[in-house]
Amino acid sequence: MITMIARALKLIRQYHRLSQTELAGKLFISTSYLSELEGGKKEASLDILQRYADCFKVPLSSLVVFSETLQGAHSVSKARAFISKKMLRILEWISDNDDSSNIKRTA
Repeated sequence: MITMIARALKLIRQYHRLSQTELAGKLFISTSYLSELEGGKKEASLDILQRYADCFKVPLSSLVVFSETLQGAHSVSKARAFISKKMLRILEWISDNDDSSNIKRTA
């Protein structure tokens, strides 16, 4: 099962229309490591999340909210997990609808 943070990191990249290779270069990490982060095979460290925040000019806290565990922290509260899941679904819906509207505009 892919973690919420992995889904969020992938959505951010896709929203900005960057390939994994392009983003990996901006974050100074390998493309394979980025793929593992987005696939939920590796856990994003606070350093990596800060790089994302800096790259996309968003507050670190907006990324940390999606992290179920971060550097040894245990599970988050049920309310925070519920809200984070809902936020991800909304972002995924926006991303899906944005892609379809771009196709219609270019057709």
